[in-house]
Amino acid sequence: MDMEDSTGGARKATKSKLFEFLVHGVRPGMTSGARMPHQGAPMGPPGPPYGGTPPIRPGMPNPALDPNRKRPAPTQPVQPPPIRELVPESQAYMDLLAFERKLDQTIMRKRVDIQEALKRPMKPGKQKRKFSSFFKSLVIELDKDLYGPDNHLVEWHRTPTTQETDGFQVKRPGDVNVRCTLLLMLDYQPPQFKLDPRLARLLGIHTQTRSCIIQALWQYVKTNKLQDSHEKEYINCDKYFQQIFDCPRLKFCEIPQRLTNLLLPPDPIVINHIISVDANDQKKTACYDIDVEVDDPLKSQMNGFLLSTANQHEIASLDNKIHETIESINQLKIQRDFMLSFSRDPKGYIQDWICSQNRDLKLMTDTVGNPEEERRAEFYNQPWSQEAVSRYFYCKIQQRRQELEQALAIRNT
Repeated sequence: MDMEDSTGGARKATKSKLFEFLVHGVRPGMTSGARMPHQGAPMGPPGPPYGGTPPIRPGMPNPALDPNRKRPAPTQPVQPPPIRELVPESQAYMDLLAFERKLDQTIMRKRVDIQEALKRPMKPGKQKRKFSSFFKSLVIELDKDLYGPDNHLVEWHRTPTTQETDGFQVKRPGDVNVRCTLLLMLDYQPPQFKLDPRLARLLGIHTQTRSCIIQALWQYVKTNKLQDSHEKEYINCDKYFQQIFDCPRLKFCEIPQRLTNLLLPPDPIVINHIISVDANDQKKTACYDIDVEVDDPLKSQMNGFLLSTANQHEIASLDNKIHETIESINQLKIQRDFMLSFSRDPKGYIQDWICSQNRDLKLMTDTVGNPEEERRAEFYNQPWSQEAVSRYFYCKIQQRRQELEQALAIRNT
């Protein structure tokens, strides 16, 4: 089992245990048929809890509130309530949460280690490759004067159906020493390109991958401060850039397309060899060392682990189920607290509940003042009432006078 399956499966198993405990009450170590002690039927008043507002799912707007009210409630990120306070038997759930945090920290630390390892050069694995798998083509050029213009070249080129081999054998009749030239074209993975001489002198790179060439260009732009200060996507070319790209100004996103004409196939490896027919010659066999770049097979697996999203959707689904279960526990606790408070002091609880509903109603309707006191006659027999009535009539008269003056002004015009 690879790293990706083990880590993703561990998180998924943890989430499954959490969900099983919350829904069915199964503790870790209990048999599948065992259940926690029954706590009794959920208690609560008929209808929605607290007799007024229906239960609202986290993150959904309250339909009873006007979205255009003057004092909107601040939105806070929804956090699951502490289950230990709601269900005292939930210690196993808390232990599983702590285990999940440790697992997440371990996975994150391993990801960082893998990312750092990918930045460092890696030693190739011990997997043996065929000799021909390192080359794209091979050409042997023999003496044209000896073998003629039609028989002096031996060529091999890789095709999609090529069978890899550990060597090539070429035979030609002859009784004299023959000079030959071997041209070996390496199969670079990823592909590499030879830079135009002007660009190679500018960047100090002879043959490299396209991504490394673009990165070197960007480093040159930053070092020489060629990026436009106002229009960041543009580059103000210096004299060297103008000679290479033949323009005074260009967008950086245009560089990959312009590079096409500046990149050439890499040079082949050239080996000059003399085929000797002298039986006493000690140099009939020659060995050459050729440096090739190969990727460690583990590197692709590590990249796959970093980019993989397997099991993420299932883990997110389990997270949602756990949150919904916690919300249902919270709602049951609210109903139970309602009934317990009502049973202890019915009169006092009803009075507190009515006052709470009154405050909520005033908040929802933006009511100013105290309507309950204002509908009583004693409210208007206070000393300030006479002055208030005089001010009210004065404001009404001034308002009416302004309306009449505006009407007369419109009529006169």
